[in-house]
Amino acid sequence: MGTAVGGGPLTQLSSFVGRTDEMVELGRFLHGVRLLTLTGPAGVGKTRLALELAGQEQRARHCEVVVVKLAALTRIDEIRGQILAAIGEPAEGGAPRAPQAAVPYANERDRLLVLDDCEHVLDECGLMLGELLPRQPYLRVVATSREPLRLPGEAVFSLSGLALPDKDGDSFLSECRRSDAVRLFLDRARAVLPDFQLTQESAGDVGEICIRLDGLPLPIEMAARLTGVLPLPEVTARLDDRLSLLTNGWRLADRRHQSLRASLQWGYDLLKPTEQSLLRRLSVLPGGFGLDTAAVVAAEDGAADAGTSELLIALSAKSVITPCTGQGGPARFRLLESMRGFGHERLVAKSEDTETYGRLVTWLTRLSEPLNRETFVQPATLRRLQEEHGNLTEALHWLLSGTDERQLLLAAARATVELSRGPADDTLALLSQALERSAGPSPYRSVALECAAALAGRRADYDTAMRYAEQAVEQEREYDRPPLLSRLLLLRSALRETHGDQGGAVADLRECLKIGRGLCDETLTALCLTGLARYRLLKGEPGRAEQVISEVLPLLRTRVSSRWLHTILVTAGALALERDDLPAAEAYFTESLHSPAEHTRGPAEALRGLAVVAARAYRFEKVLRLIGAAERIGPRASWGDAWWRERVNAARSGALKVLPADRASASLEAGRTMRPRHVLALALGSQAARATAEEADNLLSKREQDVTALVVQGLTNRQIAARMHVSVRTVETHIRHIRTTLGLRSRAHIAAWAAEQRTTTVPTTVLPPPGRVSLADGGPLV
Repeated sequence: MGTAVGGGPLTQLSSFVGRTDEMVELGRFLHGVRLLTLTGPAGVGKTRLALELAGQEQRARHCEVVVVKLAALTRIDEIRGQILAAIGEPAEGGAPRAPQAAVPYANERDRLLVLDDCEHVLDECGLMLGELLPRQPYLRVVATSREPLRLPGEAVFSLSGLALPDKDGDSFLSECRRSDAVRLFLDRARAVLPDFQLTQESAGDVGEICIRLDGLPLPIEMAARLTGVLPLPEVTARLDDRLSLLTNGWRLADRRHQSLRASLQWGYDLLKPTEQSLLRRLSVLPGGFGLDTAAVVAAEDGAADAGTSELLIALSAKSVITPCTGQGGPARFRLLESMRGFGHERLVAKSEDTETYGRLVTWLTRLSEPLNRETFVQPATLRRLQEEHGNLTEALHWLLSGTDERQLLLAAARATVELSRGPADDTLALLSQALERSAGPSPYRSVALECAAALAGRRADYDTAMRYAEQAVEQEREYDRPPLLSRLLLLRSALRETHGDQGGAVADLRECLKIGRGLCDETLTALCLTGLARYRLLKGEPGRAEQVISEVLPLLRTRVSSRWLHTILVTAGALALERDDLPAAEAYFTESLHSPAEHTRGPAEALRGLAVVAARAYRFEKVLRLIGAAERIGPRASWGDAWWRERVNAARSGALKVLPADRASASLEAGRTMRPRHVLALALGSQAARATAEEADNLLSKREQDVTALVVQGLTNRQIAARMHVSVRTVETHIRHIRTTLGLRSRAHIAAWAAEQRTTTVPTTVLPPPGRVSLADGGPLV
């Protein structure tokens, strides 16, 4: 058992959970460097990992180990004396040092010096090691610190939280069982509650606790020990006040490790005043931040401060903020949730919260203004709003206590982001609350009503959607903003079509077409012409409709979002069916299904179109499976009203007549119970694999393709980070983006998808570029 002055036994009393990959990598890494610094945020477990690493080295007889704890030391003479005594050298003024060859163990084995908690004495440690390492060639040092020592030859190993369960995995209970953070929670909970078990019921709370604590071992251990006193759901509920809740550190631990607040306060006190000020103000940004956003909330006079970038670099080096770049764009950072809560507490105590939130609201309002000016929200605008989604939510909650009209625009911006990826449960409620609190005339009101109508339509509450849409158009006629009015007319036209009001829908399209021609907006004009062409088809004029679609489809493929492109593709597929051109019809319907669905009605109609194609090709079981799947994910056939229902019903009736009753019933039930991925596989067939393989080459960056390949090999995030020389957080960001881009739910799905692509032969020609799925869902034109 190794001990040292100021140190303690290397063998710890509590079990060591997780960090298997880190231990393997550090074991290899340590033998190639002489100074290794473990960095990371408060509570990440730097000390424990360093001691485990040292114990592993000693047990393997690679070296003798000495430990010096520096937390209580501040003066250079104290530090020098402790270190020299630990390694067997006399302090200054003591007996002469023996010749180099006679230094204990120098010619027999290496020695490993563990310097724990260096962050408050970085200069002193630097001076001491700068003298010691050159004259002790057999000495290696492992230091723990919240920031690097910045010495020549230093290797830095940055720690992040323990592996967390994937919320989007197929089984959250299984994800929890594989998570190191959850395993640590269970180990510590069973120390106070021996019969504590991870069950389907408890997994939700345990997983949420670990996720909200960012996988950091110190607060997870404190939360786990509370299960002997509080019910698990209460521990989860009280995490909003975690600084007051998590105060039960080990009795013999350093004072700063006996509560979460003390641990965070230790690091905060080491910051410069300007760094403390920036940390406090960054606490209003739960959604992360780039340099521009950070500069805005930090600026005293509203003007961006040129020194913010240097402060961000300093806070990142000190493990206060965490880099989360990974898409090849501008750098972004985030505050871990506990640090953000601590910073926000300091912000309120300093009475800086009102001014800081005011600057944030002004900034987000400026970002959201294009929603009030543009017919089609540009992809760059949408991406920017997506980046600030969490901050939009934070600012909106702050505004909702008053009547500031800007809450209407911010609520609309948040809803626009949600409509592009699937709205959260509270989105419509927040919009409704903003509309109620800002009841007076406002230039932002119509765009808020537009998003409320879109969200209500997404829920199939068409009466509410129409009411909001009518109000939006009426409000907007009071302002001279033709682009926004045209967008609202397109929304109302789509909703009127759903209600069966074809006359009203056509009237809106014609008014919108007039605006488009007046603005010389060829995209808007083309979109309106396709809508009118669809009604020509329903009136029995397919020739004219086909001419219009063939002329404008190439343009619209590159100009409009999938939610509007989908309607055009379904129309084109229906026209091909009228010509009995089954390959073309299948291609159009299939194109609309390549990406994950944004609205149930859109994919439902595309599936019904494919069912009609299958019926005419005499694939009757597929007909019923597709119709069954469409019935489960969307309302009854409504696009094209009676004209479309007649064709879908004919396909269904034909299949029911041909197939035996038991097989027909089984096919319908199979379709109704299919998972979305299986539905897409059935609908797309072999084209799915071919098209997806080619799309991945275009949609995934080279770095993301490399990450995917390493996931297939079974490497963990930590191993991938080491292989690619990036941070673990960057790898996590890559994987999250890969899942979002490809519509996959977990790492296992990424691995399965990539393995499948290896066996896929990509043809020389594929379908035209796919659009995202949605039919007339009434959202903003994003």
